[in-house]
Amino acid sequence: MNKTDQLYLIKLGEIVLKGENRNFFERKLRKNIKKKVSSYSPRFVTQKGRLFLRVLDCPFEIVSSALKTTFGIQGFSPALSVNKTLDDILNAVLKLMSSTPKEKWKTTFKITSRRADKSFPFSSYEICCKAGDTVLQSYPNIKVDVHNPDTTISIEVRDRAYIYISSEKGPGGLPVGCAGKGLLLLSGGIDSPVAGFLMAKRGLRQNAIYFHTYPYTSDEALGKVKKLAAIVSEYIPEMNLYVVPFTAVQLEINRNSHDEERTLLMRYAMVKIANRVADKIYAKCLVTGEALSQVASQTLESLILTDSASDLLIFRPLIGLDKEEIITKAKRIGTYETSILPYEDCCTIFSPEHPLVKPEKAKLTEAYQKINLEPMVLEAVAETLNTKIKLSEKVEV
Repeated sequence: MNKTDQLYLIKLGEIVLKGENRNFFERKLRKNIKKKVSSYSPRFVTQKGRLFLRVLDCPFEIVSSALKTTFGIQGFSPALSVNKTLDDILNAVLKLMSSTPKEKWKTTFKITSRRADKSFPFSSYEICCKAGDTVLQSYPNIKVDVHNPDTTISIEVRDRAYIYISSEKGPGGLPVGCAGKGLLLLSGGIDSPVAGFLMAKRGLRQNAIYFHTYPYTSDEALGKVKKLAAIVSEYIPEMNLYVVPFTAVQLEINRNSHDEERTLLMRYAMVKIANRVADKIYAKCLVTGEALSQVASQTLESLILTDSASDLLIFRPLIGLDKEEIITKAKRIGTYETSILPYEDCCTIFSPEHPLVKPEKAKLTEAYQKINLEPMVLEAVAETLNTKIKLSEKVEV
């Protein structure tokens, strides 16, 4: 049985602004797309400002899902490619219209044309006029609206002529992997998955680390974090989740510190452990979901203390956002409903009633050193489990 060859025109976003190293970004983008549609014989052709993807017998839903979750893509559309003759172009316009679901056709349309090949004998304006006339003759019930059309038919004349209808929106940003590798401190809350998403949009590949205090935090809480990691992994290829057994460290802090210091000392220990895990996996930075003054451990003084525990740069992409803005982003990327499931992490369970909001860095550092957690930190790192997160993995919670 013959397989159907399908063509997609992909519009590049920020990548087109790159200079001599643009090929590096385009290679990363092609690699990330290929991983998601590898079963469908993907092939690529790159032209100025455009990437063309061909796949065999791949359902549109799969291609759409792959491209909508791949950073570096501004937009994409199923397309037809024909010889550079006016008759072939006009026939392709009608063919594309006839194969497009009727619900996309309402009452108005417009034609756009881009003539990259200036040797083509018709100008962009002439192409638009002739294609518009052809559509109106075949579909007399729809009208032209060049300002706010229901549907846009685009024609691009390059090495061949490419025709496509109303592109789907991509996530923008830069291809994951072009900006190095980091380690995301992933809790079961709303903020950290959004932080990972935003740093991935800037090209940072990430693995995730979770601090599990069983039996004080349940297996359901761990399952919740795995599910969050699976959702975020749609945007971050090859994400792994490192699960740290944190119970012994947490209890030692509780036994040897004042109530109001516990959250900060716990965060300090987490950053120490995260640094060591990051070093083992060659990650160059940490990523957290902290936002300035959102909670006691995120005041300016508290963040200074947390930074002092790290040898690595800590990225906080949510630092200037309020909670409603973060929630909106969480809903958009699909993590919100999982994040609000009622399974608490250690930050919530062991939170003191009146935590410090303006800690003295020297005093808290001394308090941490007096507990002598280093042997427990090393043991927690040694016993950390690497959980492979598969793309689109379904984890029941």
